[in-house]
Amino acid sequence: MERPFILGCSACIAVGGLVLAAYKLGVIYQLFHKTETKSPRHGGESVAEVLRAHGVKFLFTLVGGHISPILVACEKVGIRIVDTRHEATAVFAADAVARLSGTVGVAAVTAGPGLTNTVTAVKNAQMAESPLLLLGGAAGTLLQGRGALQDIDQMSLFKPLCKFCASIRTVREIVPTLRKALAIAQSGTPGPVFIEFPIDTLYPYHLVAKEFAVKNPPKGLMGKVVSWYLNNHLMNLFAGAWETRDVSPLPVHIPQATDGQVQRCVELVSRAKNPVILLGSQATLPPTPVEDIRKALEDLGIPCFLGGMSRGLLGKDSPIHIRQNRRDALKEADLVLLAGTVCDFRLSYGRVLSRRSKIIAVNRDKSQLLKNSDMFWRPTVAIQGDAGSFLVRLSKGLKGHRCPEEWPQTLKAGDLTKENANRAKADEKTEQHLNPLKVLHRVDELMAEDSIIVADGGDFVGSAAYIMRPRGPLRWLDPGAFGTLGVGGGFALGAKLCRPESEVWIVYGDGSLAYSVAEFDTFTRHKTPVIAVVGNDACWSQISREQVPILGSNVACGLSFTDYHIVADGYGGKGYLVGREHGDQLSDIIRKAQKVTKEGKAALLNVLIGKTNFREGSISV
Repeated sequence: MERPFILGCSACIAVGGLVLAAYKLGVIYQLFHKTETKSPRHGGESVAEVLRAHGVKFLFTLVGGHISPILVACEKVGIRIVDTRHEATAVFAADAVARLSGTVGVAAVTAGPGLTNTVTAVKNAQMAESPLLLLGGAAGTLLQGRGALQDIDQMSLFKPLCKFCASIRTVREIVPTLRKALAIAQSGTPGPVFIEFPIDTLYPYHLVAKEFAVKNPPKGLMGKVVSWYLNNHLMNLFAGAWETRDVSPLPVHIPQATDGQVQRCVELVSRAKNPVILLGSQATLPPTPVEDIRKALEDLGIPCFLGGMSRGLLGKDSPIHIRQNRRDALKEADLVLLAGTVCDFRLSYGRVLSRRSKIIAVNRDKSQLLKNSDMFWRPTVAIQGDAGSFLVRLSKGLKGHRCPEEWPQTLKAGDLTKENANRAKADEKTEQHLNPLKVLHRVDELMAEDSIIVADGGDFVGSAAYIMRPRGPLRWLDPGAFGTLGVGGGFALGAKLCRPESEVWIVYGDGSLAYSVAEFDTFTRHKTPVIAVVGNDACWSQISREQVPILGSNVACGLSFTDYHIVADGYGGKGYLVGREHGDQLSDIIRKAQKVTKEGKAALLNVLIGKTNFREGSISV
C-alpha cells in the first residue's frame, strides 16, 4: 500500500534535483535573458562603467593578458592607467590615493605571480585601514584547477587579507559584485577587497567561443553531453551580460558614537585638568573633513600627539601639537583620549598609560578598540565609532570650555627643550660623511609649504619622524603598523597624481630605496616628478645598531655606498651625490633638485651620512 507514496517521493526528489541542476547550470536564467552572440562588448567595459560611476580617476597596474580588457576599457572612459615596474608598487600607489582622496584606490594585476607579488602591499593596506580594490586576473572558469597558465588558488591567499573576496563566474555578475565590494571597502573599518576575474569573463563572446570549441568531441552520447555542457556554459557566461544595470555607489555604513556616549565624554573632559589626545590615522578618514577636525581640536585646546596620517593635522607650529616626551606626558595626564590610536607596540601595549588616568577610546574596529585592555590598561569609556566625527561632536558639546592653558604650555616648553637638544646634535660632526640630523633639518627648512612627505626606511626615517614637520593635514604618508619597507615609490606616485601641484618628498633609507628605485622609470614615463632624499650609510642601521652590541656581529647588515644618483639618471631622472665635501653646498643642491622637479624630472639626492647615537636603544622588534 505504501509503494505509490514512496515512488511519488522519489519522483519529487528527482524533479527537484533536475530543477536545481538547471538552476545551477543557468538553464533557467537563459529562458528569460538573452545571450547576444554578435555583440563585440566585453566584461572590461562593465568594470570601467562601475569605476567611473564611483569617481575613480586612477587605475594602477602592471600589464598582463588576463586583465587587458579592464585596462583598455578604463582608458576609453577617461580613467588614467598608470603602469608601474612592480605589482606591489601598483597597490601601494592605490593605497596612497585612497588615503589622500577619500575614495577607494584601485589596482589591477594579472593572475598567479602578478597577484602573489601584491600580498605584502595588500596586508599593509589592511593594517593601515585603507579602502582598496584589487582586481586580479585568473584562469578561465572551466580551466581552474586543471593546470592552466598561472593558475593557483588565489581566493585562499586573499581571504585572510581582505574584507571581501569574490570570483566572477558570469559577465552579468561584474556590476553588482563591484558595487558591493566598493561599498564594503569603505564601510565600518576601511580595508582592502579583492575580485578575481577569470579570463573568459573579460573578453568578447566571439573570442571566448573559439576557446570553448571542441575540435574532436567524443562520439556517441558522451560527445553530445560534453558539447551540450560546453555550449550551455558559454551561453550562460554571457546571458544577460549587456542588460542595463545600476552602476551607482551603494550606501556606505560608518559606525557612530551614540548621543549618550558623547555626553558622558563631555562630562569627563570638562572635569579634566591635564587631558591629552592621541590621534591615529583613523581620525582622518571620511566623511568628516580634516579641516573640521582641526578646528574642533583647536577649540578644545587639549594637547595632542599626532601619529600616522594625522601628522600635520594641526599645521607646523600649533601651540597644542606636542611632538616630544609623550611617555612623560601620559604619566601626568588625568584623562587620555585615544582617537583612532591603538594600544599595540607603539604604546607599549598600553603599559605607558597611567592607571590613574580616565581613558576614552574611540575606534571603528572593536578588536583594535580593546586591544590589550585585558592585560595592561582598561578604558573608562570604549566607543566603537568614527573618531573624526566624534571629536567634532565632543567639541560642540564642550563649546565655551577649554583645557587649562598652563598644561599645554608646560608640555610645549618640554617640547622646545627636547627639540633644541636635537638641533644641537645636528651640529655635531660625525666621523665620516654628513650628520643625518643636519641633512634632515635642512630639508625640512627648505621644503615647500605644500609638501607631502613619504616615509620609507628604518634608522634615517625614524630620525626624520622627529625632525620633519608636515605643514598641513594629509601631508605625511608612512606604512603604518605593519612597518613595511618598499612603500616609497608607490606612495609617492599616488601622492603626486592626487596633488600634482605639491612637492612630494620620499625620505628613503639606502636599504629601503632598493625596493622601489626602479619606479624612477615610472616617474619619468608618467610625468610625476618627485624628490627622493636617501640617507646612505651603507648599512641596515636600524638593525645593526642593536645587533652588534647585543650579539657581537654585523652579519647581513652591511651594504655599499652605492651610486644611487646614477641609477636615477639611468631611469630618466636627475641624481645628485651629496658627501661631506658638499656640506656647504647642501642648501643649493636641495634647491637645484626642487627646480628640476618643477621642470618635470624626478630627482634623487644620494646623501652619504655618518653614524650618530640619536635614537640609541630603539630596537626594531
